[in-house]
Amino acid sequence: MDMISLAWLIETMEGKLLLTMLVSMIPIIELRGGLPFGVALGLPYYLAFPAAVVGNLIPAPFIIVYIRRIFELMRRYLPWLNGVVDKLERKAHLKGRKVQKYQYLGLWLFVAVPLPGTGAWTGSLAAAFLGMRLKKAMPAVVLGVLTAGCIMLGLTHMGVNLFSGAI
Repeated sequence: MDMISLAWLIETMEGKLLLTMLVSMIPIIELRGGLPFGVALGLPYYLAFPAAVVGNLIPAPFIIVYIRRIFELMRRYLPWLNGVVDKLERKAHLKGRKVQKYQYLGLWLFVAVPLPGTGAWTGSLAAAFLGMRLKKAMPAVVLGVLTAGCIMLGLTHMGVNLFSGAI
């Protein structure tokens, strides 16, 4: 990657939107890191918010539909990664217990809380291991990401004002 393409990412509106989406797709970071990142890049809130939401949602349907099959293939063809698969499956089952009691409402609330260990990735993983169908799980994940986005929007705005001396 040359300097011109790197400059495009951080100097143009399109590049900043793409970078915000990509950061929001990363597990653990997700929207709760992508939204403040986009604002820090100089995106206005009204652009950073949808970029972070879309970026966070892109992996969700693939996780819900394909993760069990991917884990199966990893166990068969990449046995040295069994420890990683075991850890992720344990996490899905543990988080899934919290979601299972309230089903889709529980999934929405689980994804909505912008704390480590929650979010679209873990919520989608839990939905897959609970056998939730995509067409029912995805609306709960979308609502959860939008709720988390609103929370993070407020926190980001407070942080920007706090550090700029506006409060």
